[in-house]
Amino acid sequence: MQVRGRIVGSDMPVTITLDGDRIGSISPNGLAGDAIGGDDVWVSAGICDVQVNGVGGISYKAKDLTVEQVVETTEWMYKVGTAKWCPTVTTSSAEDATQGLRLLAQACDESDNARASFCGFHVEGPYIASEEGPRGAHPLEHTRDPDWDEFQRYQDAAGGRIVIFTLAPERDGALEFIEKAAATGIIVSIGHSAATPEQIQDAVSAGARMSTHLGNGAHAMIPRHPNYIWEQLAIDDLWAGVIPDSHHLPPSVLKSFYRAKRRNNICIVSDIASVAGLPPGVYGNTVGGGGVELAENGRLSLAGTPYLAGAALFLDTGIANMVTYTDADLADAIQMATENPAKLLGLTDTAGSVDEGKEATLSLFRWKEGDSKIETVATIVAGKAVYQA
Repeated sequence: MQVRGRIVGSDMPVTITLDGDRIGSISPNGLAGDAIGGDDVWVSAGICDVQVNGVGGISYKAKDLTVEQVVETTEWMYKVGTAKWCPTVTTSSAEDATQGLRLLAQACDESDNARASFCGFHVEGPYIASEEGPRGAHPLEHTRDPDWDEFQRYQDAAGGRIVIFTLAPERDGALEFIEKAAATGIIVSIGHSAATPEQIQDAVSAGARMSTHLGNGAHAMIPRHPNYIWEQLAIDDLWAGVIPDSHHLPPSVLKSFYRAKRRNNICIVSDIASVAGLPPGVYGNTVGGGGVELAENGRLSLAGTPYLAGAALFLDTGIANMVTYTDADLADAIQMATENPAKLLGLTDTAGSVDEGKEATLSLFRWKEGDSKIETVATIVAGKAVYQA
């Protein structure tokens, strides 16, 4: 298979020849035959999203989730150019969480697409703040203090595939938990937290490496300074997960976060909920009743309220927003969606860039400055064209 296009960061079209599941060669020469893409198409390493809660009406923690549904989510993601992601299981009962993780692991065992695209699982909660604001839309009745034995059951159900774990460092026992998790190579991320700056510093000293959707999962009003947002922005050793959907962070905040953390320390994430990809409307029932409402502009809120209930826009929008609202150019935005997640996850030997010998997982798209999203042309995973427009 051959791919034709301009590698993001360069204006010269090249022909990329795939050798099985690897990139065999990259040449400026013309095509030797039919190829995917074209001279007007951008090519990047496969776009990677480390926080995906579900898509297309399918939630990774649903009680009635099936392996077939898990595999179906890959088709939804490929349509928008996302080639790799971390399926995310959020706060729930231990029984529901282990069931969801077990099904995700089973999908990896049974499906080539899931195995190639799931770059580890992200567990967000249940060891998060119980109070209103930092808890966000997570169910109060399932928030609790860290329990290492319980987490081991999670990891067993996941087949050892949990790679990111989000918690609030102010919970009793959190520091000991962070130390143990970090020692096993898990990326511990601070999120849904009301921690003091001192508690955040202690968490980083214990091994925390990331902030989950920084600026969200927070109180509506916090002290001017010091506070937990400033503290996480200022710690260079913390990666920042950022939702650039223009709903979770106003453009001015997104721009400020980008300037504070700089492109090398940000992973842009979608944090999409299960309704992502569905038409605008009201869906399901929340714990408190009423369901969620998906607006035409992609904002997801508790039905009949101004309160966010998650996200519903993919990284095809997030990448464009980073260019529109910050100092980033397209190459910067793509770096935050490809190379940076690969570095965070320890995958740079195989993923994160378009180079000979790397895994042939690529996102092809068209985009020009001012476009509200990138237009997916094709998604290639491990040498296989899994989507073509």
